[in-house]
Amino acid sequence: MTAFRPTHLTLALGAALSALLCAPVHAQSLVELVESARTYDTTWQAARAQLEAAARRADQAQAGLRPSAALTSGVTRAQTDVSRPDVERTANTQTLGVNASQPLYRPANRIAVEQGERGVDVAQAQLDAATQDLLVRVSQAYFDVLAAQDTLTFVQAQKTAVSEQLASAKRNFEVGTSTVTDSREAQARYDLVIAQEIAAENDLRVKKLALDQLVGVTNAQPVPLAQPVPLPRVEPANVDYWVETARAQQPGVRQAAIALDIARLETKKAETGHRPTVDLQAGYNITRNPTGTMTAPGVNSRTNVASIGVALNLPLFAGFAVQNRVKETLALETKAEADLETARRNVAQATRSAFFGVQSGQGQVQALEAAEASSQSALDANKLGYQVGVRINIDVLNAQSQLYQTKRDLAQARYNVLLGTLKLRQAAGTLGMEDVARINSLLSPTKQP
Repeated sequence: MTAFRPTHLTLALGAALSALLCAPVHAQSLVELVESARTYDTTWQAARAQLEAAARRADQAQAGLRPSAALTSGVTRAQTDVSRPDVERTANTQTLGVNASQPLYRPANRIAVEQGERGVDVAQAQLDAATQDLLVRVSQAYFDVLAAQDTLTFVQAQKTAVSEQLASAKRNFEVGTSTVTDSREAQARYDLVIAQEIAAENDLRVKKLALDQLVGVTNAQPVPLAQPVPLPRVEPANVDYWVETARAQQPGVRQAAIALDIARLETKKAETGHRPTVDLQAGYNITRNPTGTMTAPGVNSRTNVASIGVALNLPLFAGFAVQNRVKETLALETKAEADLETARRNVAQATRSAFFGVQSGQGQVQALEAAEASSQSALDANKLGYQVGVRINIDVLNAQSQLYQTKRDLAQARYNVLLGTLKLRQAAGTLGMEDVARINSLLSPTKQP
């Protein structure tokens, strides 16, 4: 039998590695990468943990309305010396007891429970904001990669076209039908495109790294948009509807509104400082003196005491602490009202900007589509004119540059419109996975897994 030589092993490993590298890369849709980011993004995970902590704090506040019980036990030894007559006495005392208390009237504790529940609502609004922010960040990174890929594709196509034009200029110069200027202009344009290609390759590399870092996937491959892509329209096309929705549902506004509720509850809780508290108390305590007491030495005794009653505590004067605490909470309540109004104004402005940005982007796409067709016609006309001698080489090069620049601008404008619709819903506070799924349905079906 022929021995398996190291060279065979090297060839086998090389073949396996080549097969692995040549295997088709699994492309990920937008929904897939969003789901991956949910398990990887630390900002979103922190918001979810904050919600869990808020729920546990609310449970803690419930303890103020529930009974409490404690087991007590102790052993003491007392030694007494009496000078006249000279007597030394020692007494041991052992105690064991169970005591319980049930709040009957504690308004501050009941208000604390309400504040705890509102704290959960604040944490939920924060998680909603983090979720919407994650959807936008992933979508932004996703389309950044697609835009960078488009830019590189268009630059490479332009390089091919300029290369052909350069070769044509050199042939014409050799046969004497054009000047050396045409060749030099084409060479300069070719060198410029080479530099643009290097920049586009680096930009694509950086955008891919940013996407990988966000979603936790190595070498993520976004699925491109289907062509032609039907851009979604904003429904309803009424800016006032979106502004009113944002003022009511946007997570930042919800947080500010809940913060105002909590501030008002804090004022009510501060006012309870003048009110009495009533508790139901019960206990059973055992006291044992195995060596007797000071008054009855040597007598083993045991005392069992069972008690039940109602304890009333009525504050009379606390150095004006309660009054000043109420004034403090009233000032904080005014601050919370101002913060809420500020949040509503900022959200309204952001929503208007997002709405008009989408409308402007849709108009820009339509204009660029017309410009693309016109640029293609202009390029064809310049090529024909160059062939018949009524146009020079620089005219063709400029027409090529204009066409591919228009293609890049059109691709970027489409991505901006798609992102703008998501950002509009984020500004209104209604962005959800169903909106991302609608964008996802515009991806190329042949490239999706």
